[in-house]
Amino acid sequence: MDREKVLRTKLYQLECHFTWALRKDDIDLPKVLNSLEEQLKLDHGKNKALARAYSALAYVKFLQGFQEEALNNLMTSVQLYIECHEEEFHKTLIVTYGNLAWLNYHMNNYTECESYLQKLQTINEKHSTEASSVPEVLGEKGWTFLKFSQKYYERAKECFKKGLELEPKDSECNTGYAIALFRTEYGGFTYTNSPTIKQLRRAIEMNPDDDVLKVLLAMRLLKYMRYDEAEILVKNALERSPDHPHVMRYVGKFFRSRGCVDRSIPLLSKALDQSPHSSFIHHQLALCYKIKKIQLLQEGNHHAHASQVQQIRDQIIYHLEMATTHTTGFITAMSDLALHYGEKPDISRAEELFQMTFQTAKEKNDSLYVVNFYYAEFQLLCKRCEALAIKHYKQCLKLCPGSSEWKQSCNSLKKIAEKRIRKNTQDGEAYAILGFLHKEKGENLQAIECYEKALSYIDNDEYLRNLCDLKMSILPYKAKAQ
Repeated sequence: MDREKVLRTKLYQLECHFTWALRKDDIDLPKVLNSLEEQLKLDHGKNKALARAYSALAYVKFLQGFQEEALNNLMTSVQLYIECHEEEFHKTLIVTYGNLAWLNYHMNNYTECESYLQKLQTINEKHSTEASSVPEVLGEKGWTFLKFSQKYYERAKECFKKGLELEPKDSECNTGYAIALFRTEYGGFTYTNSPTIKQLRRAIEMNPDDDVLKVLLAMRLLKYMRYDEAEILVKNALERSPDHPHVMRYVGKFFRSRGCVDRSIPLLSKALDQSPHSSFIHHQLALCYKIKKIQLLQEGNHHAHASQVQQIRDQIIYHLEMATTHTTGFITAMSDLALHYGEKPDISRAEELFQMTFQTAKEKNDSLYVVNFYYAEFQLLCKRCEALAIKHYKQCLKLCPGSSEWKQSCNSLKKIAEKRIRKNTQDGEAYAILGFLHKEKGENLQAIECYEKALSYIDNDEYLRNLCDLKMSILPYKAKAQ
């Protein structure tokens, strides 16, 4: 076997960015690059987080084709790790040395590649542990998954969980696991049994100076209406870290979620001064201005407020444009931007953006339900086309049960159906919409009743098929009951 093949066999056994199945198609490289460069700008001193960021940045540079830059970043990472631990063969260097071995292999520097493989063998012999079972490696792997793509959040969670099984008091794994849970835990939990709340408390106990964790806990407490404790946490975090960019942006989101946009906007604007390319902050500001727009419209007297509403809408469009510029494939922001062009009204631009967003969502196989929801809103509110609105609300319901867009689609369809029935008590299509809603919610008996009523006023093969399917689905339960 020739030298190159021998090296490649050894390289595939390493634990590093090159072997973690980080698919280029899954990663928004400009967004990740932005995030890492921001971290390097804001973090100071000689710490492991900085060393880890340089190692990750090197892999991004490699994917972009800048091998020399990647090499320089990896050498900086090595230097930082050695300064942290004052030794050349510490466990924290496993990932960076692995990256260096791979990068030198790609640059045809086979002798250098072999030297890093030798360093890794020395570390392995020194600690007598497989790299895949080293908490420091699992931690770095978890942080990489969190940083690189939403599609990898579950993998990040598993890495941190495994790391904590090996070293329960590892502060970085505790922090990473808390953040991974925060990003992946949805419905089905209560305040008392939420794994996210439990883990955030544990992580804060181990990292009492981490004010970002406190704000994340406050945001999660909002979900369970624990307002007093949440407010105390936010106040404490702001007093201790008033200029920390991540504290500002998450407190801004916290205040927006509380409906306090006049407290949120100044904080987010201040955070934006430090991180002008942050799609997260631009998106949060757009959402704040949306609340201000809705508040104005709810006051009535639309003619008097028309100019002010348009100014706010322009602000929303600006921030959504920035969010979608800095993060390609930001489906929610793209959809919302299209809807606001429709409101402007710039119908042709809105249609163009919606078609681009549908295509992006299909290509990425991501958030198609979101695009359907916003397109339904556009058809209903901007084009007054109820039929297409109904079609796309239904698509949203089929694609992602339980999401916030699913709930809003349910409410919109219910309002449409009930409004039509008030106008005409014999509107078969309206009863069929209610039947569809009950069916999607699992309320089969109510769905049967609605479809039967619909068929009493209108002949429709689709309604009849739905009715037959529903009746068949409840037969086993009836038989069991008898």
